[in-house]
Amino acid sequence: MASYWLAEESTAVERRPLRRTPDLEIVGGGVTGVSCALAAARAGLVVRLHDARGIAEGASGRNGGFALRGGALAYDQAREYMGADALDYWRLTEGALDRMVELVPDAFRRDGSLRLALDAEERDEIRAEYEALRADGLDAEWREELEGPLAGRFTAAILHPGDAALQPARFVRSLAHLAVEAGVEVVEHHRIGSIDELEAERIVVATDGYPSGLLGALEGAIIPTRGQMIATEPIEERLFELPHYGRHGFDYWHQTPDGRILAGGFRDAALDSEFTDEEVTTRVVQSALESFVADIAGRPLRIEQRWAGIFGLVLDFLPVVGPLPGSDRVWIAGGYSGHGNVLGFLCGELVAAAITAEPHPLLARFDPARLL
Repeated sequence: MASYWLAEESTAVERRPLRRTPDLEIVGGGVTGVSCALAAARAGLVVRLHDARGIAEGASGRNGGFALRGGALAYDQAREYMGADALDYWRLTEGALDRMVELVPDAFRRDGSLRLALDAEERDEIRAEYEALRADGLDAEWREELEGPLAGRFTAAILHPGDAALQPARFVRSLAHLAVEAGVEVVEHHRIGSIDELEAERIVVATDGYPSGLLGALEGAIIPTRGQMIATEPIEERLFELPHYGRHGFDYWHQTPDGRILAGGFRDAALDSEFTDEEVTTRVVQSALESFVADIAGRPLRIEQRWAGIFGLVLDFLPVVGPLPGSDRVWIAGGYSGHGNVLGFLCGELVAAAITAEPHPLLARFDPARLL
């Protein structure tokens, strides 16, 4: 079945051919590539963007629809690993989310998100994160009195007030229209098989977990990982006002304005099969998702859509952003480990800024060479 997000009607992205050789070419029409294209064009570069499918038809139109600050590491873990850079990292993502909402406000419902603890062990883990957030002046609220379907199932939660639910395909498609207005040539349904096919002096590969064949020794270092989703029939009850995620991020769900429950995760039900670039659903994971939704809704619900998308997992859970080792021409941006909606937008901007002006100091943490 098609992704719930991609099923929404949208205006085709216009192609406006360039009048001269581009300064920058981007491979990948998801959030990272489109963000980079828009920022680079607004900075004065002549930009062409390519995608093997259509805009947002990869992971940017197939994910859970969460817009979260931070990265894949919990904040206390990031602070241990990154030191003072962790706070800069979180603040950068908060600023990126603000800009995203300003650019396409109708793609967001900014009511916060709820990170839930399933048991006492996970409660201790999220309490440590909460204390670290508060110690560094980052907004967070501790919740123990959980209501409705959460009561009795989860032991505590952190509310992240600035987070949002979003329609990711709508956001990226709208961003692409802004990029075209800024002068970007968008070439859809055109697979780039070799760097030699491209004309520009600078190239950005922004395909995240989808193998591109363009990354040389780095190919495969960002591990393709499948995320599966379901969307239910609409229901009258408003059970969930916010995006929810728990069990160490293996479960995530929220309810759309028209009453559908969208749920994803449970890849640990068949973990050996989910490190793959095959964009298909599987019986084991889909059955786990159906059972979970029936449990939290109090009854079985009709499943109207099922889909899968591929994201890039990195073992240290930090993005991979910077020049391709051994190349003075090719940059890479990806490896968001399941947090690509906000990180992808931010990292697209960071690459554009590094190419047109000065690299942000945090890019040293994201250096692709660390994976070799």
